[in-house]
Amino acid sequence: MLSEELRNKYQLIIGLEVHAQLLTQSKMFAADANEYGKSPNTQISAITLGHPGTLPKVNRKAIAFAVKMGLACNSEITRYNVFARKNYFYPDLPKGYQLTQDKGPICVGGRVPVQLPDWTKKEVILNRVHMEEDAGKSIHLADEPDTLVDFNRAGTPLIEIVTEPVLTSPEEAYAFLSEVKKLVKYLDICDGNMEEGSLRCDANVSVMLKGSAELGKKVEVKNMNSFRNVFRAIEHEHERLVGLLEAGEEVVSETRTFDADSGTTASMRTKEDLNDYRYFPEPDLSPVVISDEWLNAVKSTMPLLPRELYKKFVEEFGLPEYDASFLTESKDVALWFNKLCTKTQNYKAASNWMMGPVKSTLGDYSLSDDYPISHEILAELIALVEDGKVSYTAASQTLFAELMKSPGESPMDLAERLNLIQESDESSLRPIVEEVLASNTAKVKEYKSGKKGLMGLFMGQVMQRSHGKADPKVATKLLTELLEK
Repeated sequence: MLSEELRNKYQLIIGLEVHAQLLTQSKMFAADANEYGKSPNTQISAITLGHPGTLPKVNRKAIAFAVKMGLACNSEITRYNVFARKNYFYPDLPKGYQLTQDKGPICVGGRVPVQLPDWTKKEVILNRVHMEEDAGKSIHLADEPDTLVDFNRAGTPLIEIVTEPVLTSPEEAYAFLSEVKKLVKYLDICDGNMEEGSLRCDANVSVMLKGSAELGKKVEVKNMNSFRNVFRAIEHEHERLVGLLEAGEEVVSETRTFDADSGTTASMRTKEDLNDYRYFPEPDLSPVVISDEWLNAVKSTMPLLPRELYKKFVEEFGLPEYDASFLTESKDVALWFNKLCTKTQNYKAASNWMMGPVKSTLGDYSLSDDYPISHEILAELIALVEDGKVSYTAASQTLFAELMKSPGESPMDLAERLNLIQESDESSLRPIVEEVLASNTAKVKEYKSGKKGLMGLFMGQVMQRSHGKADPKVATKLLTELLEK
């Protein structure tokens, strides 16, 4: 663990490279199916395997998906795109080269606003977003000397989102990854599943003396399959690099792998050992030109982004930042809530219902499918509570559960049938309040002598004697009026 003194002496610098598999039905340059979880080597073809005489063809939808990401990140969209061969040999790269973008990424620059754990905001500057194809997958079985290769993943469309070295803590890296995951899911271009490998991250980490203008030598950390492991790997490298410098040792620019069990990294290869990729333009692919018409067509499909909905919920609906953060964490929740607010103007009450009763059901139901309770019915239920006809307790614990079973029934009719309508008539409640006070004369004296906390006891007895049907606002008003006499 680094001391506070050393943390103040050195500046941690992080750049991230995030690979996102695109949700196209076919691969980047072939018609093979692009589907996770199929039997090994069943989603391949002569094109994917790079057989002689085969010709690749660009996946138009993958290009559109990359453009959507660029628009979401306020990047400059490159209109004339050329793919290049990146030559290197890996057992799971069947062609012996990877088709990627070298000097001309499809999206140049851009930024991703993120919110940090302390609620401060930061704009993460991007270097680029470029397109490429994925490699296959090597499989190492326990206690087996051989490596198995599954080419199903080879050729899967990828975008690589590359930041500038502007992140300065594991917390910032975690926040950026969370925002990228939200973005690709809102855009419907990637499912964001790190466990299945559809979202992967490499971290470039370095440290330098604070106040220095020169970046330190960086190391690249690979093989991290969760946001938490990215966080842990960066923390480990921060301590390791500072330890090397404090010991007077040299930092080696290298690629390292992360071991999730030990929380440590190990050297894979030095940067000097890397192959010369010998990039050159792919001769079998024509340049991809994005016309004004095509770009405008993609723009017309752009959904509301999480930051736009967040701003709307805070500024237009007047919600606290905590509520807006929760509501925009999931696309399904954000869109469902946004539609709910077209049926009710009790925005804070609607938010409370989303963060309470609705959230509690999301393990069994999905808001993107046919949720049992419609926006209209929930808005009626909210109105019953806000109008004082039904208590929130009765509505959230009894009515809501019954409506989940009988979604077509009117909340008001159901409340009447279950005898849950609150008593708000003062003339009906006054005798009950008087009875409670008359049976607690000693407590009334204590209240009048300053023990105002006894109000809860009186309210509890009023609710008990009214069988839970007393309107709390009216009951409190009557209690206060009679106790202050």
